[in-house]
Amino acid sequence: MNLFIDECLSDEVTRMAIERGHWNSTSVKRRGLQGMPDWKLLPIVLAEDLTLVTKNSIDFRGPADAQGSKGLYAALDLHAGLICLNGPPGMDLDLQRDLFAIALDKLAALGDDLVNRVLDVTLEADGDVIIRLYDLPKR
Repeated sequence: MNLFIDECLSDEVTRMAIERGHWNSTSVKRRGLQGMPDWKLLPIVLAEDLTLVTKNSIDFRGPADAQGSKGLYAALDLHAGLICLNGPPGMDLDLQRDLFAIALDKLAALGDDLVNRVLDVTLEADGDVIIRLYDLPKR
C-alpha cells in the first residue's frame, strides 16, 4: 500500500510508514507540493493509487457527524482509501506518531486494503482513542 502523507502532518509519519513496510510511501513535502490546494492534490492521489493520510479530515470526508456528506472523497466512485488522524488543534508530533501507529496496526489487520473506505483514528476529549472504519462513498 502506498501512503501519501498530507503536509499538515510531520514527515516523521512518512518515515514511520516506510519503516512499517509501505516502501513507496511519500508526502506532499517530499514531492515539493506544499501549499497546493487539496482539490489539486486529489488528481495525483487518484492517478497514482495512493492512500491519503491527513488530519484535515473535514476537507476530505466531511464533518465527523455527517461523514461522507461533503468533502473531496464524497463524490469519488473509486479511491485507494483515506486515513484520518483526529485530535486537538495543534496536534503535536507525539500524538501524530501515536495515532498513526494505531492506524498502521489496524491497516495491517485489514490486509492493507482500504479501497473505498475511510479509517478514522480519533483521540476523544476524555483520552479514549476511537477507531472507525466505514465505506466512502456510502453504499
